Amino acid sequence: MERFIADEKRYERMKYRRCGHSGVMLPEVSLGFWHNFGGVDVYEHCRETARYAFDHGVVHFDLANNYGPPYGSAEETMGRLMDDDFRPYRDELFISSKAGYDMWPGPYGDWGSRKYLMASLDQSLKRMKIDYVDLFYSHRYDPNTPLEETLQALVDIVRQGKALYIGISRWPLEALKIADKYLSERDVPLLIFQDKLNMLNREPQEQGILDYCADNGIGFISFSPLAQGLLTDRYLNGIPQDSRMSKGKFLKQDMLTPELLDQLKAWNEEAQQKGQTLAERALRWILEQRGVTSVLVGASSKEQLAKNLKCVE
Repeated sequence: MERFIADEKRYERMKYRRCGHSGVMLPEVSLGFWHNFGGVDVYEHCRETARYAFDHGVVHFDLANNYGPPYGSAEETMGRLMDDDFRPYRDELFISSKAGYDMWPGPYGDWGSRKYLMASLDQSLKRMKIDYVDLFYSHRYDPNTPLEETLQALVDIVRQGKALYIGISRWPLEALKIADKYLSERDVPLLIFQDKLNMLNREPQEQGILDYCADNGIGFISFSPLAQGLLTDRYLNGIPQDSRMSKGKFLKQDMLTPELLDQLKAWNEEAQQKGQTLAERALRWILEQRGVTSVLVGASSKEQLAKNLKCVE
């Protein structure tokens, strides 16, 4: 592939939103590396998608230690992308990673201990071939480790210069409030909260998390915005043989009930009346919700990414 020179008009193609009470502006659509960027995927396809994203103003790449498969391989892909294309643009990128789910065997490769979080980030930086991440998350709430231990590890990670900002993902509301207070008191304010929010799953709204973030200057970024493909036209006429639902890994076939199918068809009809696809409507819906900063999309190709980016045109 030829040497990458970023499109000069890339920032004209994306809208940006301020992330809480911070100086950070995030693109309305960010690129998630959860799927499609692992060691099992074709690197040149990953590279093509990442280039297309950056050329369209998508400057936030979201990773985690165990994204792949296999674990760690999405970050290794990011490291290759840095070497091949993005090192000249490092200061234009906002790269995040996380730790909290299982990564390696034994008692120190999971959850929220200081030892795990710090060791994991050191590994992540080596895999991605960067000196720091812009944003580091506690990937999930740990009910057994004292919150102060997890939060102080995050504070120290920032003070060590290994991350510029801190985020948390999928913590319950009361723990979010404790984290917000603890971090603020130590001059490492909580930048952002990441959770699953889409037209089929509105728990962050129902639990008061979105309102709390909006009221307290914390950004919010949604993952799984298309409900693993349910909120696209993919399942409106049955279950395609090559779909995630047919493989049964992340989507089970019994999820597609007659009632859900009727709802999806109704939403699809509403979208078509507005000149949109169901996926565009679903992404736009998230961005219309109070407190939302950005929406994370996955993409198996630049063509799929292009379709998702239509929601911000």
